[in-house]
Amino acid sequence: MATIVTLTMNPALDTSTAVDRVVPEHKLRCGPPRFAPGGGGINVARAIMHLGGRAKPIYTCGGPFGRMLQQLLDEEGLEHQPIEITGQTRESFTAGEAGSDQQYRFTMPGPQIQAAEWRHCLEILSNLDPRPDYLVAGGSLPPGVPDDFYAQVAQITAETGTRLIVDTSGEALHSAVYRGPGIYAIKPNLRELRTLARDELADERQQEKLARSLIEQGRCEVVILSLGAAGVLLVTVEGSERLRAPTVPIRSKIGAGDSTVAGFTLGLARAMALRDAVRFGVAAGAAAVMTPGTALCRRDDTERLYEQIVVETG
Repeated sequence: MATIVTLTMNPALDTSTAVDRVVPEHKLRCGPPRFAPGGGGINVARAIMHLGGRAKPIYTCGGPFGRMLQQLLDEEGLEHQPIEITGQTRESFTAGEAGSDQQYRFTMPGPQIQAAEWRHCLEILSNLDPRPDYLVAGGSLPPGVPDDFYAQVAQITAETGTRLIVDTSGEALHSAVYRGPGIYAIKPNLRELRTLARDELADERQQEKLARSLIEQGRCEVVILSLGAAGVLLVTVEGSERLRAPTVPIRSKIGAGDSTVAGFTLGLARAMALRDAVRFGVAAGAAAVMTPGTALCRRDDTERLYEQIVVETG
């Protein structure tokens, strides 16, 4: 099977708990905390492992939270490569309100990364041996890392022949697409697609038109536009298709996007046809919302839902 590496520049220690009700200015008595490794690329690698595959996460790491993050990954049995930084790995905090089933999510910005540290990350990617078949660059960029960082990663993968899959947002996504040499795949949601367009994209026709233009310009080969509960719009040089997600009970939407990327990438690594790999990704994303808190997709749910994905050629 093809090899997969993930990159996370802004990982997090995901802490979650439950409370009866969120009330301002009151001391809220929470349930026992749960801890999990977090951050885009790390979650993708963990979800791939849940699905029966293997991926190696590379990530920045510092301070007590960083050490705890490494320990949690060790406990999960995941091969991983931390890159030491002077700053402290951030914490991401989620509180579930039992009375309403609502979730309140608090995400910290991450540590300040020094220029020498992010450049060292690029050097590590340049010198990976063996070179991975797929590199998933996922999540936000922490303070100090330039907006064009993923564009620089794209330059490296273009030279090494690795297929780059980018799942980020804001200026980091815009720079990766428009300032890099061309990447394999992106998975924006509607808000992120508007960032690429610098426009509102009022209807589905405009959304598809922009995705097609990115491919025609050589910015990327595959666009997987996330439509939430409606599934995804897959756009390639050959055309477009909508893959409808089955209706599932929703327990938590945390990790659904990362699970989608994981299923898609693992499908490619298993030599699935592109459409089937995207179907597997949609199934993994749907499976993730069935799990509580920060839990990711489960393999049995994903494989069952995969058979229920409806493909509509557009």
